[in-house]
Amino acid sequence: MAGFSSFILQLTVFLPIVLGLGLLFFGKGREALARPLAFAGFAFPAVAALGLWWGFSPDPGTGYAYLSNVPTGLEFIGITLQLGLNGISLPLFLLAGVAGFAAGSYALHAATDRWREYVSLLLIMHGGLMGVFASVDVFFFYFFHEVALIPTFIMIGIWGGRERHYAAMKMTIYLTLGALLSLVGLIALYVQSGADSFSMLSLRSALEGETLSTAAQNYTFALLLFGFGILVSLWPFHTWAALGYGAAPTSAAMLHAGVLKKFGLYGLIQVGAPLLPQGAENWMFLLALLALGNVVIIGFVTVAQKDLKQMIGLSSVMHMGYCFLGLACLSAVGVGGAVILMFAHGLTVSLLFLLGNCIYQRTDTFDMREMGGLARQAPVLAAFFVTTMLASIGLPGPGLANFWGELTVFIGLWQYREWMVVPAVFGVVISAIYGLRAVGNIFYGEPTEAFREASRARKILDIQRHERTPVLVLLILLILVGLWPRSLTDSINASVVPLYEQFDTPRAEATYPDNAAVNPAALPACCAPAASRSESGL
Repeated sequence: MAGFSSFILQLTVFLPIVLGLGLLFFGKGREALARPLAFAGFAFPAVAALGLWWGFSPDPGTGYAYLSNVPTGLEFIGITLQLGLNGISLPLFLLAGVAGFAAGSYALHAATDRWREYVSLLLIMHGGLMGVFASVDVFFFYFFHEVALIPTFIMIGIWGGRERHYAAMKMTIYLTLGALLSLVGLIALYVQSGADSFSMLSLRSALEGETLSTAAQNYTFALLLFGFGILVSLWPFHTWAALGYGAAPTSAAMLHAGVLKKFGLYGLIQVGAPLLPQGAENWMFLLALLALGNVVIIGFVTVAQKDLKQMIGLSSVMHMGYCFLGLACLSAVGVGGAVILMFAHGLTVSLLFLLGNCIYQRTDTFDMREMGGLARQAPVLAAFFVTTMLASIGLPGPGLANFWGELTVFIGLWQYREWMVVPAVFGVVISAIYGLRAVGNIFYGEPTEAFREASRARKILDIQRHERTPVLVLLILLILVGLWPRSLTDSINASVVPLYEQFDTPRAEATYPDNAAVNPAALPACCAPAASRSESGL
C-alpha cells in the first residue's frame, strides 16, 4: 500500500507535465481529445492530494510519508529525485492540488485565443507546483519552482491584460534575481554541510550536532532570506507582484499568488531556519520589521486602490507579511500559524482573483467606482464574494480558516515581541476598511448612471455553473479546515515542533489551536508547553 501511495505521489507531479507537453507539441488538430485530457491533468492531482491528506501517516524516524526515489542518473553528484510529504509540505501540497484544479477547470471554459497552448502551459505550471512541495531533494525543490515559474512569464506576456509586456519583464527581472540569490544560498548550504546529497534528510543528518560557524550561517541565511523574500514579495521588494497579478490572466494569477508565492516562505521554514539556526536568529528581527512593512505600509497602499484586481493583488502581498511574522517568531506556535495561514491565504486569494474576474465579465471594468448594486442581479456571486472577503480579513468564527492562522501568528508574536502585536492587529483594521468598502461599492452601493445604462443594455447573469464549480471546490475546503483545523494542525505539530525546539526559549515549545473552531473552551491550550500536549490531548 505504501508503494502504491508513493507511485500516486509521483503521478501527481509528472502527469500534468506530460499531458501539458503532449498537448503543446502534439495536440494540434485534436481539440476534441485535448479537453478531457486537460481535465484529467488538473483533476487527478487534486483527487490524489485529498487522498494522500486523508491517509497521511508519517514515519516516526524521518517525519515523512510516501518517500520514494526516482532514478535520474545524477546520483553521482548528490542529486536524487526524492519525493515525500511531511507535516509542513502536506498542507501546501494539498493547496497546490485543489487550487490547480480550480484554476484549470476555470481555464477550460475560457474564451481565449490559442486555447490549447494556454491550457498546456497551465498544466505544466500545475505539475511544477505539485513537484515543489513533494520534493525532499533541495535541488528538485528549486527545479520544480522554475518549471512552474517559466510558464507564468509566457502566459502574462501573451494572454495578459494591460501593461502585460512591462509586467512580464519586471517580474522576470525581480524573480530571476530572487531565484539566483536563493540558488546560491542553497548551494552554499549544501557545500558547507558536507552532506552526500541535496536531500533535506541528508542535510539535517549532516548538520546534526555540528552546526556551521556563525559567520557562515549569517551569510548563507542572508542569501536565502533575501532571495526567497523577493520571490514572496517581502517589502520593499514587492513592487513586481501587484503589477504582475494585475496583468496576468485569471488562472495564472490564481496559481501564482495562491500557490507559487508560498515557495520562498516554505523554503525558509523547511530548510533555512532549521538548518541555519544562529543565522536565522540574527536576521529575524529585521525580517519582522520588513514584514510589518508588508502589513502596514502595503495595507495603506491597498486602501488607496480603486482597481479591483490591483486591490486583490496588493492585499495578497499585505497578508504575506503575517506569514513572515509567524516565521520571525522562530517558535512552533508562530511557524505553525504561518503554515496554516499560507494554506488559507492561498485558497482565499485564488477565490478573490476568480470572483474578481467574474465581476469584470459582468461589468466590463475593474474600476470599483463605476460599479454598484450588483447584488440585485447576481446575489449568489455577491454571497461568494462577501464570504471570501470576510475570510481574507480574518473574521473570527467557524468556517473561516484564515482566522486561526492569524490568531496563532498573533500569539507567537506576543511571545516574541509584545509591541509588534499592535501594528499587526492594526493590519486587520486596514483589511476591513478596503475589504468592506469593495463589497459596498461593487454589490450594495448606488450604481453609476453609466452602469445603469449598461445593465439595461444587456442582462447581467448570476454566477454560472462553470464558474460555480471551482468556487465551491475552494470554498468547501476553506470552510472544512476552518471548522476542523485539527485536520491539518496535528500533522503540522508533528513536523514543526522537532525542527523548532532547538530555539531554546519557552515559546518554541508552544503549540497552537487545533480544535478551537469546534470547542472554543479549548483555545487556552494553544499555549500549553510541549510536555503537556499528550495530557491535554493536543
